[in-house]
Amino acid sequence: MKLFKCHYCGQLLYFENTHCGKCGSSLGFSIESMDLLTLIPESGEVFKSTADRNHRFRYCANAYHGACNWLVHGEQQDNYCLACKLNHTIPNLNLPEHIVQWKKLEIAKHRLIYTLLKLKLPVVSKSDDPEGGLAFDFLAEEDSAKKVIMGHDCGLITININEADEANRISMQEKLNEPYRTLLGHFRHESGHYYWDKLFTNDPEKSQNFRAVFGDERADYSEALKIHYEHGAPPNWQESFVSAYATMHPWEDWAETWAHYLHIMDTLETAYTYGMGVRPVASSKTKLLSAEFQNDPFRIKDFQRLIDLWIPLTLAVNSLNRSMGQPDLYPFVIAPAVIGKLTFIHDLILNRGSIAKDSYPPLSIPTAV
Repeated sequence: MKLFKCHYCGQLLYFENTHCGKCGSSLGFSIESMDLLTLIPESGEVFKSTADRNHRFRYCANAYHGACNWLVHGEQQDNYCLACKLNHTIPNLNLPEHIVQWKKLEIAKHRLIYTLLKLKLPVVSKSDDPEGGLAFDFLAEEDSAKKVIMGHDCGLITININEADEANRISMQEKLNEPYRTLLGHFRHESGHYYWDKLFTNDPEKSQNFRAVFGDERADYSEALKIHYEHGAPPNWQESFVSAYATMHPWEDWAETWAHYLHIMDTLETAYTYGMGVRPVASSKTKLLSAEFQNDPFRIKDFQRLIDLWIPLTLAVNSLNRSMGQPDLYPFVIAPAVIGKLTFIHDLILNRGSIAKDSYPPLSIPTAV
């Protein structure tokens, strides 16, 4: 995630901030500039930006609930920002606990959309493209007989709002023996299924390339699911997969690896924008675990360069967590085969000329260094 600052007083800011803690200025995120703008009130609900006084902005309608700080253009007819236009169903806001859960979901979803936009992937709502667009259902289990199954179906992603309750999520993490389970991870995983359809459907050449790396997705999914939950992951799965769940079916391997790729890119951008460096005293002579974050990861074409930065960073943050008596922030070991899968995704995104359907605008490819 990019590091933001107030354009009026220079105070450092978080992505979710709505007001500067130092000068009190109103803040809003613009997808055009991919920046958190410092706002100047003009009239009513209309603002100008200190950085661009030629355009007028309004807050997304979900700002009323404290669930969004993104902006829409003042003359725009839509009341919702790009991220909130993706909502198909939100929880019943008459229940206070639902409001708290929904706000957490929106934080995770907005962070997902930020990364997708940084990767210049198409983000189109089902309201604009009913067949090929993306939408979210945030559903609650109102009684024990009504279970919410999280997943993806033809562009509609369903998230159980109970996952926004930390105690519930930790309970599920322990029950399923998952070392890592987060709201943001759910969003990134399910988005992987959506973009699999965008990348590979009706493209035989890309499908063949996918099968060479991840396996044949035409294998019966229901049978694979049954086998996985009856027998678990195969022995030595860590040698080829990023998680035990990824072993179930090539689609899940893709989605788990896709989510991991987004984890890496977003975290490396954070390290880059903070000007971080890792220089362990114990290995100062070999420099094998040293890293200097001097380039925007979204502009680095060679994925091995990103892995060379990622490994020292994760070792450092895990050590920091252990110093605070916390579990490892990054409880994974990436095998060479997994690095190959991550490289496949990285190369595919940087050279994805045919990802967009005719209904989508042409995509610009990030400049590589």
